[in-house]
Amino acid sequence: MGENLRVLIYGLGPIGALVGKYLDRKAGVELVGGVDIDPAKVGKDLGEVVGLGRSLGVKVVHERDALTLMKAVKPHVVVLSTGTYLDKIYPQIVRAISVGANVISTSETLAYPWYRYPELATLIDEYAKKHNVRVLGTGVNPGYVFDTLPAVLSSVAVEINRIHVVRSLDAAKRRYSFQKKYGLSMTPEEFKAKISSGEITAHVGYAESVMLLACILGVKIDKVDEGQEPVVADKYMETQYFKIEPGRVSGIHGWGVGYVGGKEFIRYDLYASVGRQDYDEVVIEGEPNIRWRNDLGVSGDIATAAMVINMIPRLMKAPPGLITMKDVMTPSAFLGDFKWFT
Repeated sequence: MGENLRVLIYGLGPIGALVGKYLDRKAGVELVGGVDIDPAKVGKDLGEVVGLGRSLGVKVVHERDALTLMKAVKPHVVVLSTGTYLDKIYPQIVRAISVGANVISTSETLAYPWYRYPELATLIDEYAKKHNVRVLGTGVNPGYVFDTLPAVLSSVAVEINRIHVVRSLDAAKRRYSFQKKYGLSMTPEEFKAKISSGEITAHVGYAESVMLLACILGVKIDKVDEGQEPVVADKYMETQYFKIEPGRVSGIHGWGVGYVGGKEFIRYDLYASVGRQDYDEVVIEGEPNIRWRNDLGVSGDIATAAMVINMIPRLMKAPPGLITMKDVMTPSAFLGDFKWFT
């Protein structure tokens, strides 16, 4: 039996805090550090920040002191939950690799970084191999619903003609930051302008999921199309955070499509708006036809935290370098002692 798995949480927003909270329950895990830029969190005990209700004896430090902290505590794994776009979090990944830490991140564009950031992906891969560590981007989406889940379901098909995945979410049940980035209560014109400028993002990762699923299936995608449009309220609607007048944005419809031979092969539809039914559905047209549906809907934040936690043991046993969900062992919950993996 090995030593405890030392984990540092880099980014203590809603997801990073959840990961820390649930990791504390796992046998063989030691939370050795926390990093954030929020003055309200810096200097506080990590246990308090992640909501454990008790002290861990570990203080949260500001990002400017992240490298010093990592050198001191020597984490086996850094959980990075600070941003969506790889070019913004690249320096953070490099810092973690430089101290010999493996990195698992919720960055959507890291799930298949060769699509948007091929040069950075090559640099990360080479640097990780040099330090004999692994870097993985995962979460609920990308990482599970649009890519890994249909890949696993396809295991019993001998021929596949088309894959269609629908994710439907009631935006009113989501946290404030989710509702804000999906443009709730904006005019349609405001939504389109702010999506174009990057001020809001709604969902990011349609193309990454297309490319990741295709990679797992061994299929070459000719072209990827992705986009998002506002869903406009036809009546007054209200959430915990927003009052939405008729004619204003109550959510989005987003899509990602991958073409093979000029034909639609992979299609994703995301509907996230106030009052929608929560469900996820995967339809695989082929031999045989396959249909899977979850009428409860896959949870967002908890599912993301769970994916990060459950992939850590797989990360530790994967080959060094920049990897994807294609490179880990069959994903599942992990209920054993994390010490076995150190």
